[in-house]
Parts: sequence; C-alpha cells; structure tokens
Amino acid sequence: MTVPTLTLNDGKTIPQLGFGVFKVDPEETERIVTDALEVGYRHIDTAAVYGNEEGVGKAIAKSGIARDELFVTTKLWNDRHGAEESKRALGESLEKLGLDHVDLYLIHWPTPANDNSVETWEAFPGYRDQGLTTSIGVSNFDHRFLPEILDTGIIPAVDQIECHPQFQQVDTRPLLAENDIRIEAWGPLGQGNVDYASTVIGEIAAAHEKSWAQAIIRWHLQKGHILFPKSNNRDRMEQNFDVFDFELSDSEMASIDALENGGRVSADPAEVN
Repeated sequence: MTVPTLTLNDGKTIPQLGFGVFKVDPEETERIVTDALEVGYRHIDTAAVYGNEEGVGKAIAKSGIARDELFVTTKLWNDRHGAEESKRALGESLEKLGLDHVDLYLIHWPTPANDNSVETWEAFPGYRDQGLTTSIGVSNFDHRFLPEILDTGIIPAVDQIECHPQFQQVDTRPLLAENDIRIEAWGPLGQGNVDYASTVIGEIAAAHEKSWAQAIIRWHLQKGHILFPKSNNRDRMEQNFDVFDFELSDSEMASIDALENGGRVSADPAEVN
C-alpha cells in the first residue's frame, strides 16, 4: 500500500500516516519499530523525553531502508529551551538516532511558565539552514500559544496537537488553516480513554467491515490530518495500516464530526512546564 504524502508550507512532503513511539519501552523500541517498518510504515515520530530515540535509530540502521525513504521526527523537551541549549539537545537526539538530520524537529510544549518559547523558536530556522532538520514545527501550541510564534514571522510547517473525534481543536483550526500549518494529530484514537466503539463510529466501522480504530484513522486521513497511531502489537500495526481500501461518505464524516464535545483526554498545554 502507498501512504499518501502531503505537501507542507515549506514545500517539503510528509507521509500522512506514520508510527508513533510514545510510551514505548526503550528496551522494546528496536523490535517494535522494526515490526512497524516491516509492515510498511516509513514515518516514525519520537521525542527526546520518550527515552527511546536510540531504539528507533537501531531499528532504522538495521532496516536497510534508504534514508531518503524515511521520515523521522523528534522533539525538544521542556528543560532544553533556549537558543544554545536547544542546539545541544538536537545534537544529542541526532547522536542517539544515529542520523545526521531529522526530517522534522518540533518544540514539544510551549511551557508558558518559562516564557522562552519564542527565543527557542527563533533559533529553529538556523537548524534547518545547517541541515540538521529539513522542516521545523511546534507541538501543543493551541490558539492561546500559537500567536506569539506566528508574530515572529517564522511559520511552523506543522502543529502536533491532541486531536480525535471528541476533541477536534475547533478554536485552533482557523489559525492553522489561515497560515497553512498542517495538523499532526497525536492521541488520534483518544488514547484508550474514550469508548468510540459504542458511538456512531462503531456503526460506521461495521458498515465498512472495519474496526472502530480503522474508521477513525480513515476520518483523520480524509480531514487532511497527519497521524501516527501507536501499538506494540504487530497485528494491530497492520490493521492501522490497512485503511486505504475504503472511504467514508460525506454523511459518515459529518456524523463523526458531530462527536466534538471539547473532551480533552490528556494534558492542557497551559499546565505543562
């Protein structure tokens, strides 16, 4: 199966469906990412704070897959903000990954109490210019924190934010659309905290002979989101990848859209520092 690619506002492309390693045990990461690469995933999303960049790097190195066929994202953790410190942190991530560059580097959280995300962001184009990353972006910058980033005139290629049917970031979407910033949906299935199978999603999935998770992934894809569901189970990895042989109708998409209720299931960016 060929995963669709999307063009970012910097002219670079990104595979729309990837594989995430949030909360993947560092000791198991190499095996799990190897499974994902064998299934067909070519977009891997990690972060310094996950503690598993080395495992991701080992899996990539052993895969035999050409570097230009892979898309690798990592993120700057909250205690490494600042121009000089963020550069050191990126170097450490690259060393752990065994790569000379990543395809996308993100500020992981806005950390409002520290009041230094703008200084950090203004250093990011330099990392791109030095070839340490191909694209730059932010994560968890919603409508409250994105404006100060946009005021720098440096527009992120993506914003990686919590996004699933009951929490669709309705307040942040207009700002992202206005600036052609792609949504990367983390927690795209609700992180196991929402019983989506018992909603209209279960009925839609049954109509297509798919699982509720496949129906949600398909909804994300048709919404134009980039997403990377995570699983330690190879069968589930394959199921999450098997979403390109069906399409949701306009009415089915609208039914899922209607599940929006502002139901955040993870941390509020205003409270993460």
